[in-house]
Amino acid sequence: MNGHKKQWMKAVVLALGVAASGLASAEEAVLRAVSAFAPKTTFSRSFEAFVEKVNKEGKGLVQIKYLGGPEAMPPFQLGSAVSKGVVDMANLPGAFYLTELPAADALRLSEITIQEQRKNGAWEYINELHNKKMNTWYLARTSDGLKYHLYLTKKIDKPDLKGLTLRISPTYLSFFQELGANLLQTPPGEVYTALERGVVQGYGWPLQGVLDLGWQEVTKYRVDPGFYQVDVNALVNLNTWNKLTQEQRDFLTKMAEWVEGTQLENARLNEEEKKKQAEAGIETIQFAGEQAAQWEATAKRTGWDQLAKQAPADEVKRLRELLTKN
Repeated sequence: MNGHKKQWMKAVVLALGVAASGLASAEEAVLRAVSAFAPKTTFSRSFEAFVEKVNKEGKGLVQIKYLGGPEAMPPFQLGSAVSKGVVDMANLPGAFYLTELPAADALRLSEITIQEQRKNGAWEYINELHNKKMNTWYLARTSDGLKYHLYLTKKIDKPDLKGLTLRISPTYLSFFQELGANLLQTPPGEVYTALERGVVQGYGWPLQGVLDLGWQEVTKYRVDPGFYQVDVNALVNLNTWNKLTQEQRDFLTKMAEWVEGTQLENARLNEEEKKKQAEAGIETIQFAGEQAAQWEATAKRTGWDQLAKQAPADEVKRLRELLTKN
């Protein structure tokens, strides 16, 4: 082979290498994502850790462009946005997309972990509902092992909320209503002002996150025991998901199981949070015995009753079989 031919062959190999490199780069999927919660607060942090890990380990394969939280899109519009493909990925609780999928209300009523749900068929069925009813892929649960609580500015001594106006989300609407409270639904960003002005005398919120938002300054009491399970979920638009290669989908599934594994830390973090709230001046109202039993039973009954009113009976029946222990 003469020198000219060798140089030509090298040029061809180099050109093919560049083309292959360009093709690999072009095949990298970039997903636009929004969280329903403010960046760097409790219910965005796990998702943000997920995004960071995907972007670190998925170079050339999958990247996530994190657009932010409520400043990027109103939280209660996010479910519709990911369903329609306005964004590719969303981090939000089921209560924020009930218009699209009424059965999502069951996620908060789960009595088993997300790991158990993946083993007993619950995740598969829930994902099927998301596929068919909402055009999304139920990728991951980014908050688990964490209960909701009632926080108050006035002390109560029994499970009776008559005379109180409480800020609510759809998550605990039926529960607080059953116990006699007046209800007011507002975005999380308006809670501090509503408490400060006395418009509401309390609110429902998970054990974690109160201090992040500065609400301890206008909160005097937390009611124990907690109720329901916090569900914050990472959803992917189904059209976007189907366009990904199998390798990309497998990678995102692996990352999903990783972030779900981090939620096992919540048992320890919950105890730390209780201490921090006490140090910040939030006193605990502890129901015990019959009062605790009434509190928890009312939460469970009203939760499933509410679901039965808004979702098809066959879906409610199957979800209850898969998500509860009895």
